[in-house]
Amino acid sequence: MSDLTSPSLRLTPAQLFTPCNPDHLPFVSSDELEDLGAEFAHDRAVEALRFGLEYRRSGYNVFVLGEPGSGRHALVRRLIGEADGVEPLSDWCYVNNFADATRPQLMRLPAGRGAKLRDDMQHFVAELGPAIAAAFESDEYRSTVDALQEESKQKEEGALRELGRESLKQGVALLRTTEGFAFAPAKTDEETYSQEEFDQLPEERKAALEKTIAAFEERLHKLLGQFPRWRRELQGKVKETSREAMRRAVGHAIEELKPAYADLPLVITFLEAVLHDVVETGDTLRDSQRQEGEMENLLFSGAISVQRYLVNLFVDNGQTQGQPLICESLPTYQNLVGRVEHIAHLGTLVANFTLIKAGALQRANGGTLVLDAAKLLAQPYAWDGLKRALQAGVARIESLGEIYGLASTQQLEPEAIPLDVKVVLIGDRMTYYLLSEMDPEFAALFKVAADMESEVERSSDNTVLYARLLATLGRREKLRPLTREAVARCIEYAARLAEDRQRLTTRTRLLADLLREADFRAGKAASPVLDRLHVEQAMAAMIHRADRVREKQHEAILRNTLMIATDGQQVGQINGLAAIELGEFTFAHPVRITAAVRMGEGDMVDIEREVELGGPLHSKGMMILTSFLASRFGRSTPLSLNASIVFEQSYGEVDGDSASLAELCALLSGVALVPIHQSLAVTGSVNQLGQVQPIGAVNEKIEGFFDICQARGLTGSQGVIIPASNVQHLMLRQDVVAAVADGRFHIYGVNDVDQAIELLTGVPAGEPNDQGEVPEGTVNYLVAMQLTQMATMRKALSEPTPHKRKPRKKAAEGEGEKKPQPEKKPEGDKKPGEDKGAASL
Repeated sequence: MSDLTSPSLRLTPAQLFTPCNPDHLPFVSSDELEDLGAEFAHDRAVEALRFGLEYRRSGYNVFVLGEPGSGRHALVRRLIGEADGVEPLSDWCYVNNFADATRPQLMRLPAGRGAKLRDDMQHFVAELGPAIAAAFESDEYRSTVDALQEESKQKEEGALRELGRESLKQGVALLRTTEGFAFAPAKTDEETYSQEEFDQLPEERKAALEKTIAAFEERLHKLLGQFPRWRRELQGKVKETSREAMRRAVGHAIEELKPAYADLPLVITFLEAVLHDVVETGDTLRDSQRQEGEMENLLFSGAISVQRYLVNLFVDNGQTQGQPLICESLPTYQNLVGRVEHIAHLGTLVANFTLIKAGALQRANGGTLVLDAAKLLAQPYAWDGLKRALQAGVARIESLGEIYGLASTQQLEPEAIPLDVKVVLIGDRMTYYLLSEMDPEFAALFKVAADMESEVERSSDNTVLYARLLATLGRREKLRPLTREAVARCIEYAARLAEDRQRLTTRTRLLADLLREADFRAGKAASPVLDRLHVEQAMAAMIHRADRVREKQHEAILRNTLMIATDGQQVGQINGLAAIELGEFTFAHPVRITAAVRMGEGDMVDIEREVELGGPLHSKGMMILTSFLASRFGRSTPLSLNASIVFEQSYGEVDGDSASLAELCALLSGVALVPIHQSLAVTGSVNQLGQVQPIGAVNEKIEGFFDICQARGLTGSQGVIIPASNVQHLMLRQDVVAAVADGRFHIYGVNDVDQAIELLTGVPAGEPNDQGEVPEGTVNYLVAMQLTQMATMRKALSEPTPHKRKPRKKAAEGEGEKKPQPEKKPEGDKKPGEDKGAASL
């Protein structure tokens, strides 16, 4: 195992962790640092956001692409706050449509004027009831109505008296009976004939009287037919009197309101419509109030109510400073486009214009609406509703039942509000690219993409700027000032989060969480500043709260429930490293990978895939592994083996190709029958050329194997093999770095599978010469020899078994039986191992 000390592969402690030297930070406390602007790390996204917010053209809405926790929402709010309003804001009001109550009318007023109009009309409605009562109960109104009614009564009675006088002159009297009016023969002015007396009259006299009675009955019928018309005329006069009374009682109130809105023609028109409706419906308003009382306020049609003169202040921008900024956290369809609420009344759901409620689009009109893309797409019909509003340029309040033909009842149809709103969607990159691909309307509506950086370069200048970022976060959270040692530790933590010692993460949420908890620790210690110790205590506490699963996993390994060997040697068995992500916490642990080899037809069985536990990336890694083996060892000899590879004791899905290097080394060990040192663990992916490629979570994987080895006792032979291209990503824990510095643990960086197999077996891999031959005793030589031997044995087993033939008779004269010819051995065909110097690949 002499190669394990190879200086070209073993990493030095300096390569395992890149510290931030506090002496290089030009301050003592973060109080000395200025706040950092939004351009740091996200200058490209800031430029795009500013363009999208300022360019108020249709379709130039913004989609912010960034990782969760990168400060996307805070950046958007900050830039919107810096933007100036494009035009003066407006209040939006809904008022009753007196011609059609199901179609409320929209009014646009300068900001602040809507609340005044609402209050004025509430005061008007409050005074309208008493004013109506006073107008109809006044002596003047009552005397006028009584006079009109008396006049009408005298007119009817006078016409009847005149008809009676005329009939009496011709011997017929007009009588008033319980059933109405009737004519009878008159003996005197005050006495009529009885039936017996009438029967005794001469026939000529009787005929003359009957004829006269018939004529006057016809005249009476015509006269009675005029009475309804006279009464209608009376009602008209009474109604006109009521109008005049209402005009005198209410007109002054409307006239008092008009001067305050002289510059708003829409309001003047509305006030005149209110006055006209009050004057026209004064009697009905009085009766409605007397009969229905407060319950009448719920109705919007089919009845009259003074509540219809109110003003629904739909959007109030009177107190809005700058442009409106609405961040809708629950973007349902109704929360976006608005809704009409209903109230149960006498078993029926009723609504009126006062129950129209604004959605986020209307409240953000003239400003910016910020939505979370994932939440928006999760709500039924919300995405379609938003697109429809942006395309039409208006926000129309419609119920989903009406849109999709599910409602058959009459609905309110409020007038649509014109939109001038900038929509900012915040989401991850996958959501953006899926919308771009799957929705053809998306690109036309969201033309501006603000792509935020996930990390920044860890240069000396950026380190100082990052210190200002930490100071800014601390001041926003009202935390204690940070010492430069605390700032340096946070910068190291940021490099660890970025998984790159040359980069710093931009996920400010995680940094803010760390600072808040460190400030708590500083407060418990009564420290006026936030120091490095407090940061490290916070980091340890955050890990401790999240690592229950890791402890259980490691406990299972240490108790040998999960079988992981950290010493000894084994053919076809290797320690791989698996990373598990649980929320914001990632940890790793070793896994046993084994390869079983046998003679066959060149099939490579991935047991994880066969039982549907292997993901597509893992299957891809296995196919690349198979391709590498075939291209290196199957060029001149067909592969005559079957092999199966499995993650032992894995009971969940396995995905990713970071174990393909370990799987390939286990397979080579199984073929060559060369044992692998179990004191080493391997991570890395491999390509078809045998080159080792970088993987993720390299720090966690190293630390996961280190923790197991440390718990069992470090022997000095244990270590981890990683891709050399991952060395730049190392930001390991200090106990791991110390163990490496003391020679108790080792980390190796390899570039190809040959370097890895040499470290794992202690046997040279064997580099082929120009003829493709490798030296005897190397791993590649042993693999090639074993594959050649399996091919020869398979060929021998596939040949038919010789058997004795029975003699046969000649079929025809002269035809003789041919003698069997001895089988010739091809030239150059040699037994395995016949050439002792080298094996050909």
